[in-house]
Amino acid sequence: MTSPRRILVVVGTRPEAVKLAPVIRRLRKEPARFETLVCATAQHREMLDSVLSLFEIEPDVDLDLMRPDQAPNELASRAFAALDRILIERRPDWLLVQGDTTTAMCAAVAAFHRGVAVGHVEAGLRTGDLARPFPEEMNRRVVDLVADACFAPTRRAADALASEGVAAERIHRTGNTVVDALTEISRRDVDADTPEEDLVLVTAHRRESFGEPLERILSAVGRLARAFPKTRFVHLIHPNPNVRGRVEASEPAANVERIEPLDYRSFLRLLRRCRLVLSDSGGVQEEAPTFGKRVLVLREKTERPEGIEAGFARLVGTDEERIFDEASRILSGRSDLPAPTRSGNPYGDGRAAERIVSALAGIPYEPFEAAAPRVAVV
Repeated sequence: MTSPRRILVVVGTRPEAVKLAPVIRRLRKEPARFETLVCATAQHREMLDSVLSLFEIEPDVDLDLMRPDQAPNELASRAFAALDRILIERRPDWLLVQGDTTTAMCAAVAAFHRGVAVGHVEAGLRTGDLARPFPEEMNRRVVDLVADACFAPTRRAADALASEGVAAERIHRTGNTVVDALTEISRRDVDADTPEEDLVLVTAHRRESFGEPLERILSAVGRLARAFPKTRFVHLIHPNPNVRGRVEASEPAANVERIEPLDYRSFLRLLRRCRLVLSDSGGVQEEAPTFGKRVLVLREKTERPEGIEAGFARLVGTDEERIFDEASRILSGRSDLPAPTRSGNPYGDGRAAERIVSALAGIPYEPFEAAAPRVAVV
């Protein structure tokens, strides 16, 4: 009998844990085929632990790499050394990483150097601009360059990989695993039918939003809160000091509630209840369509245009006037964005992990195909 293949799954941040948890759980349902090991770098310590606990995943290895005020190069240097040691000790057949973090890039390159096959979950996302997002655009390109299996969430992502010369047999169109994760958590949640409230959810944390862009976002939120005094604005404050310092230095309006980051289950409850989302988060762009929520994307470019094409989102950047104008139109019922529905998530159908594990096992599967866009909005 053939020995099970050893799969080393490396996670560092909360989004990675959310999106890799369905894959880990699926792999562990097939112990005859796969021996699954989980390595945590703890790039986001508390937020990572919370998600792993929610999905009942205990890391086999915890590198605990993050330090206060750690620069990207310092983290990368320590990650390369620690991950190389784990590769030597554990001798995996495959290494799986997700997305575009420093953890993902370092793990993929370290595995490449050791001759270990690399699988990249959420491959093929592109803005075409190395500065937006920084350093994520570079990280994901590097991972895709060395990956033996590129698990592209959408047709657009798969086409991007093909246009860069990635061989067809390396590209697998799977859907995004975040839809698997939120579907599972929502299925468990007794509060899943909570009605929508007159509530706006605000998140902003990306590196390109630091400084003046974040100031403009905060100013726009303040103006919106004063213009719509009966609407509740809930702003989740990211722990990064570049974000927290700016937010705490400004005085919120009476109907703006600033809260600490939520565990994933509580976050999904808030997303389900809100009327509108203002966010620069990639994950929120993917999660919101499942609940029929509209998102104003607080970025100049996005690697997730599918939500815009499907009518769930609009790219507004960080210009104060545009944020205020677009949000005001939605809140006053004057927007040309279509009424939100739960007509299908353009990023996935809840079966991405199943397709990824089938691909790793060499079992044929039906590639993910999103429903036709409801409307094209620019």
